[in-house]
Amino acid sequence: MKRTHLHSFSQKSQSYHLPAEWITFAIALLIILTIIGLVVYTWITQDNQPPILSITTSAEVREAQGQYYVPFRVTNTGGDTAESVQVIGELQINGQIEEVGEQQVDFLSGNETEEGAFVFSRNPRDGELKIRVASYKLP
Repeated sequence: MKRTHLHSFSQKSQSYHLPAEWITFAIALLIILTIIGLVVYTWITQDNQPPILSITTSAEVREAQGQYYVPFRVTNTGGDTAESVQVIGELQINGQIEEVGEQQVDFLSGNETEEGAFVFSRNPRDGELKIRVASYKLP
């Protein structure tokens, strides 16, 4: 008789847990379906554009110990990631290239910006400064 009593108690206990289990299952299923939906939405709406790189410089040139620091920002407005982004700065004075500087940004994902600075021994305000992206690699 005790066995029957335990068996009926066990069935009673399971029936009380059944709604809680269904609620937990429904919540977990909702979370999983939401994640899958977001992944599919991102995949469908993503542009899959190649890297689109742009350079901006500030007008502020800082001088310290006879050297001139020219800050810049490189931004990837494309969808894909760019690796080994090569940035070149050329200082021309009286039509002659007087100094050339190179920077490399290792990794630039979509909509990411990195900052850096070129260091010149001559004042960039005395000539024309050209800063441009020379190359990049796809990962």
